[in-house]
Amino acid sequence: MRKIIELIELDELRLKALECVRLLDLPQCYLAAGFVRNLVWDSLHQKTEPTKLNDVDVIYFDSHESDGEVCKQYELRLEAMLPELKWQVRNQALMHIRNRDKPYTSSLDAMRHWPEKETAVGIRKVSDGTLECISAFGYESLFNLQLTHNPKRSKSIFDYRVNSKGWLSKWKGLKITL
Repeated sequence: MRKIIELIELDELRLKALECVRLLDLPQCYLAAGFVRNLVWDSLHQKTEPTKLNDVDVIYFDSHESDGEVCKQYELRLEAMLPELKWQVRNQALMHIRNRDKPYTSSLDAMRHWPEKETAVGIRKVSDGTLECISAFGYESLFNLQLTHNPKRSKSIFDYRVNSKGWLSKWKGLKITL
């Protein structure tokens, strides 16, 4: 976790993104998935230029919010603050419906259902300015350049994501583990 925070602190764009998300003041809110994962893999591959983010995943957990369209309003606010990023905001309290799971109990619980274990990492800036990192499966496999299927999702979804996102060609040192 400390190494992730150190890497984030060296990335001006990611620090700006974290501040923008903090200003939304959403419950259990994190920048997650490729925002963290790609940074770690880039560092381990000693890339001098960061891999471009297709989108920036913002997750939060608000069980009192039932309108899935509210996320679009948050995306517009973030876009106004930092337009160079493509924002994707999702309330994890509602994602179990799309995924056909039992209701999730928190952002971290929702992450336990993501297709790859190494993607289930998030970071946020808290009110005192410090960074806080969470992971549904720990950090070891992420730093060992592993790509691990989460058995809570189908292997075909995992395989599709690995192939469609081109991870194995972007980061040559990755190893698929089961």
